[in-house]
Amino acid sequence: MNPHTLIIEPGLAERHYWRDLWRYRELFYVLAWRDLTVRYKQTLIGLAWALLRPFLTLVVFTLVFGTLAQMPSAGTAPYALMVFAGLLPWQFFATALTESSNSLIGNANLISKVYFPRLIIPAATLVVALVDFFISLAILVLVMVWYQYLPGWHILTLPVFILMAILASLGPGLWITALNVKYRDFRYVIPFIVTLGLYISPVGFSSAVIPDQWRLLYALNPMVGVIDGFRWAILGGEARLYWPGFLLSWGLIAGFLWLGIRQFRRLEKSFADLI
Repeated sequence: MNPHTLIIEPGLAERHYWRDLWRYRELFYVLAWRDLTVRYKQTLIGLAWALLRPFLTLVVFTLVFGTLAQMPSAGTAPYALMVFAGLLPWQFFATALTESSNSLIGNANLISKVYFPRLIIPAATLVVALVDFFISLAILVLVMVWYQYLPGWHILTLPVFILMAILASLGPGLWITALNVKYRDFRYVIPFIVTLGLYISPVGFSSAVIPDQWRLLYALNPMVGVIDGFRWAILGGEARLYWPGFLLSWGLIAGFLWLGIRQFRRLEKSFADLI
């Protein structure tokens, strides 16, 4: 059989869905590259936005929480470094959620014309968030050099927490992306969630300031475990992990991922009609 032959049979796409995801990997690369070029096309300062946004947020949070509110840092680590270690995963989560939520509507023409696993579209938007993340990671290295702060062996575990941040973004992202096709109200809800989440997550302060009796309840926000993990890896153990909350975060991330994929697959057949 010719490898380029497309056979359309009832239920065939459903049975081969996950295999098709791999077969259409080139489409994933094309969409990811297109999203990246569109993001910075005709911008005044281009990639500098990816540098300015985390840097200005770092300055504001350090002034408000560190200088004015006198929040304690994690161990002996400089306060600005602790804030940046929490800012990295949060900005990745916020960018991934925002970009993916409107991705299907932005590709309406593509969805209504050809078959391919629709999961590729929101997944491709994660690449944009990852590029911003690695640019911010370069700034973190400069901040560590500025403070002459040498990371310990914990830094080797950072890829595990990057994976944790990706999974934490993918689950809610798929869920909201699917719902946004049916209910357009979500395009107004996402900016509110991102803004509110920034202040209720331990970005500008350490989660250790939460009283012990409330820490497990506070960990119901899955980003608490992700941010704590990043700080533990980057600050060389100065920020101690609260294991019950950390394990709860993993459980919630797995649950949201399952719900997100399930909701996306359930509504996927109706995307072309709804859009």
